[in-house]
Amino acid sequence: MTTDVTTPASTGRVLGPVRASLIFVEALWTWYRRNWRATVVSSVVQPVLFLLALGFGLGSQVRPTEATGGLEYVVYLAPALLVATAAQIGAFESTYPVLSSFKWQQTYLAIAATPVSPGQILAGHLTWIGVRLGGSGAVYLLVAAVLGVLTGPGVLVTLLVAVLTGLAVAAPITAYAATIESEGQQFNAIFRFVVMPMTLFAGAFFPIEQLPAWIRPVAWITPVWHGTELGRGVVFGGLEWLPALGHLAFLLALFAAGAALATRNYRRRLSA
Repeated sequence: MTTDVTTPASTGRVLGPVRASLIFVEALWTWYRRNWRATVVSSVVQPVLFLLALGFGLGSQVRPTEATGGLEYVVYLAPALLVATAAQIGAFESTYPVLSSFKWQQTYLAIAATPVSPGQILAGHLTWIGVRLGGSGAVYLLVAAVLGVLTGPGVLVTLLVAVLTGLAVAAPITAYAATIESEGQQFNAIFRFVVMPMTLFAGAFFPIEQLPAWIRPVAWITPVWHGTELGRGVVFGGLEWLPALGHLAFLLALFAAGAALATRNYRRRLSA
């Protein structure tokens, strides 16, 4: 006795780039909603503790001066800490998760065997980083609002600036991570000599005018400085249109260049 089994016919449809990228984001979200507790400390608790310790603790010894725009230090710090945290999250999400997807779990290789292209995989990865940055930043702003350190609705625009800053950090590092075939020891140097100094000395905690003159140009080429200046300008005012456009153009250019290089590296590695 035989049983006829009817195989579903193919629809013949090809996934569009947006749909393919969103499917990848959906897969990451499915994992994240079951494991989000593992990221709470670095994404939310850590910046809030910094805000409490530096803003209310150390900041209680800092008088409002011209350096802080005449504001209390905790108010001056709040939007910059949002940007700096976004840069840190963007850096982490573009290092070991990328290496793991290529080498250890080989998630990318499995997805590349489907109609989803390497470029769409990268687009999904960067989109997911943007979602992560937006979500963690929103929670941070909610806590900051409860603490009474936000000055107005302009912080919502600062959230967008923070997301763009994090992506501007993530895209170039993703491009580099896509070339790594070792166990990722190179990432330690990135965090130690790039991400951490950029977080501490690019204007988030104090104006870079307080740095020695010879080191200031280094701060000027960091995404954290551009994001901090833009974010504070949106919240506190005083930022003219031309500098604002310059900060925005720098962040967009860095993201675009990193994404273009990452696309090439993803295609080379997944098409080999």
